Amino acid sequence: MDDIERLKEAIGSARRIVAFTGAGISTESGIPDFRSPGGIWTRYQPIYFDDFMASEEMRRESWRRKFATDETMLQAGPNAGHRALAKLVEQGRMSAIITQNIDGLHQRSGVPDATVIELHGNTTYASCLDCGHRHELEPIRKAFLGSGKLPLCEKCDGIVKTATISFGQAMPEIQMARAQDETMNCDLFIVLGSSLVVYPAAGFPHIARRKGAKLVIVNREATDQDDDADLVIHAEIGPTMSKAVGVN
Repeated sequence: MDDIERLKEAIGSARRIVAFTGAGISTESGIPDFRSPGGIWTRYQPIYFDDFMASEEMRRESWRRKFATDETMLQAGPNAGHRALAKLVEQGRMSAIITQNIDGLHQRSGVPDATVIELHGNTTYASCLDCGHRHELEPIRKAFLGSGKLPLCEKCDGIVKTATISFGQAMPEIQMARAQDETMNCDLFIVLGSSLVVYPAAGFPHIARRKGAKLVIVNREATDQDDDADLVIHAEIGPTMSKAVGVN
C-alpha cells in the first residue's frame, strides 16, 4: 500500500478529523513563506506590537508595508489542498481547520468562517484594538494611499490594525482554547505545510497524539515531529490531498 492509499484509508476510517495548516499550503497558491528567500521577513525587520502601539511612525510604516506587499496575496486563490479540506468539511468529516496562515484562503475555498481557527489572525481585514470593531481594508487603503491618513476606529476612535497577531502580541485566547478543544477531541490530526517549529501552535500535534489520535504530516521538508507521526508524506500538499480526498 503506497502513502496516498494509507492516507486515504486513515481519512476513511476517521470519525472526527482536524487539520493543522501552515505556510506550505499557501505557497502552492503563490504566496511566499514569510521566512523563505523572498519572503517578507527577508526584506523587512518585523514591527513589534509594542512599537506599533507606541509610535505613529511605526503604525505608518506598518500600513505602508501592508499595501506595498498586498498584491501577491490579493491575486492568490485556493488550490487543490484547500479544496480537499473544504470537501471534508462539507461532508462533515472535518470538524475544524486550525491554521497559522493569515490569507483567508480556507474561507475562500468554501469553508465556513466558524470552522477555521486562525491562530495568527487574518490580514484580509482590520480591527480596532480597543473595541474589536471590524474594518474593511478598501476605505483604509484609499485614505492612506491618498493622503497618508492613519485609520482610527469609526466606533470609538481607537487604533486600527490589520487583524493579525504581530510579534510580541499575545496569542488570541479564544482561538487557542478552541484549537486545544478540537485537538483533544479528534481521532485524526493532519498537519499540512507546517515546519512545526513555532510554539505554542506546534504543540497541538503532541496533544493530539497524547489523546490517542492518529497523526499524519504532509510537508515538503522533514519536521522535528516526523518520528512521532503514524504517516509522513514529503510531497506537495495539493496533489497529495486531492488524490486522497478525490477533488481536482
